[in-house]
Amino acid sequence: MSRIEHTFSALKQQGKTGLVTFVTAGDPGPEVTVPIMHALVEGGADVLELGVPFSDPMAEGPVIQRACERALAFGISMGDVFDYVSEFRKTNSHTPVVLMGYANPIERMGQSEFIRRARAAGADGAIVVDYPPEECEAFAAEMKANDLDLIFLLAPTSTPKRIQQVARHGSGFSYYVSLKGVTGAGGIDTADVARRVAAIREHVKLPIGVGFGIRDAETAKSVAAVADAVVIGSRIIQELENTPKEQGPEAVRAFVAGIREALDAR
Repeated sequence: MSRIEHTFSALKQQGKTGLVTFVTAGDPGPEVTVPIMHALVEGGADVLELGVPFSDPMAEGPVIQRACERALAFGISMGDVFDYVSEFRKTNSHTPVVLMGYANPIERMGQSEFIRRARAAGADGAIVVDYPPEECEAFAAEMKANDLDLIFLLAPTSTPKRIQQVARHGSGFSYYVSLKGVTGAGGIDTADVARRVAAIREHVKLPIGVGFGIRDAETAKSVAAVADAVVIGSRIIQELENTPKEQGPEAVRAFVAGIREALDAR
């Protein structure tokens, strides 16, 4: 059982909703990435998504785009991302870490080499925004063979055929994008999310996390009524943007603790 599977199994037994948090590796500075990862866990995050900086992050709104730009200005590479995971693993052996990004850096490195280095670093899986399931069956199989989960995105526009493909090739959990748009957008229709998630569950037996547009405790709590996990990214990065760098870890710890408290109070 992978760390991700074990985490969601434990959450289900406890009757809790998972909290998945996203930050961009290297932002707001290389020296605070690992402290921020630990702070997120201290605040109550169950799974960490660590964004791989990319110059053309097509699914991201302006907040995460700015984070990518800041990280790239520091020269953050895929190798640095692996180093952050390795450093995090020295003192945390239980929290799943998912690398989230785009196909280009993986293709440049080579899929097999990416998988080898991700596993060696202690990562648990990947979300690759522009790897559709029908085009990466071999990659998904090699990930599974190396005990890594490949997590796919599903959207309000996903067809039953696409949902079935995700059911066949995905592992760990499935990530439902709650709206038509980019990260950080607002206006979640929780009734529509409930309908869409119910339709996905007809085919996908994995836990379902819901993200994009979850910005506060109230929205997280309402989404948690129909999801196995809520995913928050842009709002966390805004905390980092609005806080002196050295205070970033404590700022995100406090913010995440408020979300965790709301989820546990359901």
